[in-house]
Amino acid sequence: MEQEKIARINELAKKSRTREGLTEKEKQEQAVLRREYIDSFKTSLRSQLDNTVIVDANGKRTPLKPKKP
Repeated sequence: MEQEKIARINELAKKSRTREGLTEKEKQEQAVLRREYIDSFKTSLRSQLDNTVIVDANGKRTPLKPKKP
């Protein structure tokens, strides 16, 4: 996610805590940006976990396996 979007998320969060608050349009923008940020974070974390391996004492490399629900 671009730094400009993260800065905008922070700007809207700061404005929402003021007496002025957010307009409906800004609230919608904030929701869209937050969703985009969360999706980006999840994708990054999933990629990192997919490329993680466990190395045992003998040097055997075992990739992490997803837990089954």
